Amino acid sequence: MIEELEDERLLQKYEQIADRLSEKGYAIVDNFLEPHEVKNLLEVLTHHQEQGTFKKAGIGSADQFTVDKQVRGDYIRWIEPSQALPPTQVFLDRMNEVMRYINRTCFLGLKDYEFHFTVYPPGTVYQRHIDQFQANDHRRLSFICYLNEDWLPEHGGNLRLYLPKQDGSEEEVDILPIAGRLACFRADLIPHEVLAATRHRYSLTGWMLDQLKELTFL
Repeated sequence: MIEELEDERLLQKYEQIADRLSEKGYAIVDNFLEPHEVKNLLEVLTHHQEQGTFKKAGIGSADQFTVDKQVRGDYIRWIEPSQALPPTQVFLDRMNEVMRYINRTCFLGLKDYEFHFTVYPPGTVYQRHIDQFQANDHRRLSFICYLNEDWLPEHGGNLRLYLPKQDGSEEEVDILPIAGRLACFRADLIPHEVLAATRHRYSLTGWMLDQLKELTFL
């Protein structure tokens, strides 16, 4: 009975994601992760920090890759699915289910995904950008799942989306990075930025691709 209720809860979340992506090009879903799942993932994140496997994030891909702390101040640790620790694997399995559901309902032809743990130290930002690379256009959807317990509006750190309006202007949508919240949006269409926070800001960040990951940079 408990498993059936959990399956129904997740199905409702997947429906919210697909419906809002179709209607607006973005979706915000609260409680995508339960509190105990957030805690488990934070423990994994801390483990990776203690192992020293986080790297300074850069901008661009391949031979265009650069590091500019003024543009982007986060640290990342890419996830290799075959080596994922159990809490991370639970998250990846759920994202696989999301990808299959979106393919059935939105017909985006998604084939793979890539994710990393993300840490923004206090005061750091990621200036306005689009997630799809100019030289590699296989990112279709961006996903961010937040791991910030007891986050308050005064802590800052919003994700800001810039949504185009019919009159040529833009609408700004600010998303508070509270624990368990999932934000997703069209990687090829929606500019966005990460605003500065007063405390460390944690998330799982990734993209769904229309090509297998090992082929995207060939």
